[in-house]
Amino acid sequence: MTARNPLVMTNMKRLFVLFLLLLVATLGWAKEAAPMAEDVAVEKRMVAISDELRCLVCQNESLSGSHAELAQDLRREIREMIKAGKSDQQIMDFMVDRYGDFVRYRPPMKATTYLLWFGPFLLLAAAVVALILYLRRRSARLDLDPQPALTADEKKRAEALLQQVENKR
Repeated sequence: MTARNPLVMTNMKRLFVLFLLLLVATLGWAKEAAPMAEDVAVEKRMVAISDELRCLVCQNESLSGSHAELAQDLRREIREMIKAGKSDQQIMDFMVDRYGDFVRYRPPMKATTYLLWFGPFLLLAAAVVALILYLRRRSARLDLDPQPALTADEKKRAEALLQQVENKR
């Protein structure tokens, strides 16, 4: 049986203690687990409502799928309104009154939301018109400024170059 080096054992003990201290220190960063739904029906209704709402922080994610703190607060508020007996429409109206039609994934068709509904199509149409105008101007410019024909001297030089290439083959 071989004797162990006391210096190596001391270093390993120090390393182990350091590892344990780091492990304990990371527990300070741990967060409290999210509470499970007290009432499954309330949770299903909250998810159905929050699926129709846009996260105001992420803007490309539904309120139910977002992990932003504001989204968590809004989901908690929706739960409280459901428990208070408010209807889905009352909850949606509250959110729209508070944050505007942008909070809805499918905003209603009205004068203030026409830009939301038709803006992308207007931008696409404007891009197509700009492309057509550009291509027409470019085509007209090329028609007005055609390449001049070769002069007799240039034709002779070109033929001589072609003859040289053919002779090399």
